[in-house]
Amino acid sequence: MRNYNAPLQEMQFLLTEVFEAPSFWQANESLSHIDMDTVSMVLEELAKFTKNVLLPLNRSGDEEGVGFSHDSQGYGKVTTPTGFKQAYEQYKDAGWIGLGATSEYGGQGFPKMVSMFQEEMMFSANQAFALYPNLALGAGLCLLESASEELKNIYLEKIYSGEWAGTMCLTEAHAGTDLGLIKTKAVPNKDGSYDITGSKIFITAGDHDLTENIIHLVLAKTPGAPAGSKGTSLFIVPKYLVEKDDNGDYQSGERNAASVGSVEHKMGVKGSATCVLNFDKAKGWMVGEENTGLASMFIIMNYERLAIGVQGISVTELAYQNAVAYANDRLQSRSDSGIKNPDKPADALIHHADVRRMLLNAKSHAEVSRCFAMYVAKQLDIAKYSNDKQIVETANNRVALLTPITKAFLSDKGFEATVDCQQVFGGHGYIREWGMEQIVRDARIAQIYEGANGIQALDLLGRKVARDSGAMLFDFLAEIRGYIANMQAEHGIKQATVNAANDIECLTKTLLMNINERKDEVNGCAVNYLHAVGYLCFAYMYAMIVETCQGKDEVFYANKLKLADYFIDHILPRMQSNIAMAQAGSESMMAFDLAYFNHM
Repeated sequence: MRNYNAPLQEMQFLLTEVFEAPSFWQANESLSHIDMDTVSMVLEELAKFTKNVLLPLNRSGDEEGVGFSHDSQGYGKVTTPTGFKQAYEQYKDAGWIGLGATSEYGGQGFPKMVSMFQEEMMFSANQAFALYPNLALGAGLCLLESASEELKNIYLEKIYSGEWAGTMCLTEAHAGTDLGLIKTKAVPNKDGSYDITGSKIFITAGDHDLTENIIHLVLAKTPGAPAGSKGTSLFIVPKYLVEKDDNGDYQSGERNAASVGSVEHKMGVKGSATCVLNFDKAKGWMVGEENTGLASMFIIMNYERLAIGVQGISVTELAYQNAVAYANDRLQSRSDSGIKNPDKPADALIHHADVRRMLLNAKSHAEVSRCFAMYVAKQLDIAKYSNDKQIVETANNRVALLTPITKAFLSDKGFEATVDCQQVFGGHGYIREWGMEQIVRDARIAQIYEGANGIQALDLLGRKVARDSGAMLFDFLAEIRGYIANMQAEHGIKQATVNAANDIECLTKTLLMNINERKDEVNGCAVNYLHAVGYLCFAYMYAMIVETCQGKDEVFYANKLKLADYFIDHILPRMQSNIAMAQAGSESMMAFDLAYFNHM
C-alpha cells in the first residue's frame, strides 16, 4: 500500500457536528478540560506520525515478520521487525500510549471519542504495530477497574507511560470460546502470591523487544474452584518480577518463570507477535476476587471489541484510498457514457460504473461505520463520566447491546470492502507489490479474534435480546424512532430507517417465539439477525449524517447526502435477505444426518 492520509475532515465532522462533542465535554465536569483545539492538534500530529513513521513499516514488517530465538538462559524471545522499536520509542516519548488513560496514573485523560480516532489511524497505517500498545492499554483498563490499589500503584503508571506492556491470556489449545475448560492452575503461596502453571495460545504481543517488561493477565483456576467459567480467576504474571529500587520506584527485577514457547505462522499481521506462552510455577497475584476472572476480563473485551470494529474501518479506509488512486490512474476501455479522456487511448477505471460500485461500497462502509463506532464510543463516555444513574444505565445498555454488532458487523463489512477494493486492481490486486493482498490478509483476523463473529452473533441474539425478551433492543428502537420523528431534513433515509426499525421489531418478535420452540434456533439464525440489525444501525447513522448536512451547500455535505442515497439504493436492501434467512431458521440446517458430513 502506498497511500494513507488520515481522514481528519471526516473525524472533525463527526466530533463537532454530528455528535457535538465539545458541548458534551464542557457539560461534564470530568471532561471540561478537553477542548476541540487541543483535540485537533493531537489528531493532526498523530496523522503525521502514522503516515510518515508507521505506514512505511507496514509492508516491510509484513515481509520480515517477527523473529524468534532463545536467550542465554534458554528462554524464548521475540524480536519485532526492523524499525518497530524506533517507532515505538517515538510513539512512547510523545505520550500517545496513555492518551485515553486516566490521569490519576499518568495518562492524559482523553475520552474514548478521541482515542477511538487514535486507534483508527494507528490500525490504518500499521495494524501489526498498533496491536502492541493496544493490548497494553486493555490490560491497564482491566487493572484500573478490578485490581487492588497496591497492584494499580505498581503497574499502571508504567503501562500508561509505555515503559511496560501488557497482554491478556485466555485461550488454551483445547479452550477457545468455552473458557470454562481452561486447565491453567493457580496454587496459593503463604506470601499471598500464586504459582501459575499452564500454557496459553494465540497471545497477541505475548513477547517482544519494545518494552523492558510485559505484564500478562492470565486466567487460571485455583484449587477447588467451581467447574466451568464460574471457577476462573485472573492473575497478574509479569515477565520480570517487580521490585523497588533505592528511591522507592518500581523496577523490573528477576526473570519470572513465564516465557514464550513459539510464535504462530499466520495469514496476516505478521509484524505482530502471536505467541504460545508457557507458565511453569510463575509467580502471579490475583486481580479482584477469586472466581471473578472472566468478569474482569470482559472489561477488556468490551473495549477491545470496539477496537476490533475500528479495525474494520481502518482496513477499509486504507484499501479505499489506494483503490481510488489506482482507479483514477489506470486506463482501461472506454466509458459506456462517452469518451472521458480523448487524448488518451482509454478512459480511467473511475469512469466505469462497476468500479464506482466497488469504491462506493467501501466508502459507504468507512463513513457510516466510523459514525456508528463514534456513537458507541460516546455511550462508553457517558457511562463512564455521567453522574445521572438513569443516563448511565441507558448508556450501559446501549454498549451491551451494540458491542457484538460493533465488533462483528464492522469487521465483516470491513473485510468485504477490502476485497472490493482489491478487485478494483484486477490482477494487480493479487500481486504482492501493490500491497492490496496484504490489506485483505490483515483484515481477515478481525473477524476471528476477540471472540469470533459467530460468537458475537450468539451473544447478541441469545444473551442481549432473548434473555430480556428484547427489552434493550426495543428501547433502542424507541430512540431511533424518536430521532426520526424530530428530523428536519427531507430525505429518503427517514422512511428507510422507519421501515428498517419496523422490520427489525417484527423479526425480533418472531424469533423470540421461535426460540422457545426450537432448540437450535439461536445458533441457526444469529449471524443473519446480527447483520439485519447492523443494517438498521447504519440507517440510523445515515439519518444522523443527513440531518447534520441539511441546508449546507458545500460539496462536502452534498456528497454525504449522495452517499446516503447510494446506501438506500445499494446497501440497505441487503437487510431484507438477512431477515429472510433469519426467519427461515435452523430446520434445513439440522435436517441432515451426521453421516452426511462424514462421507468423503
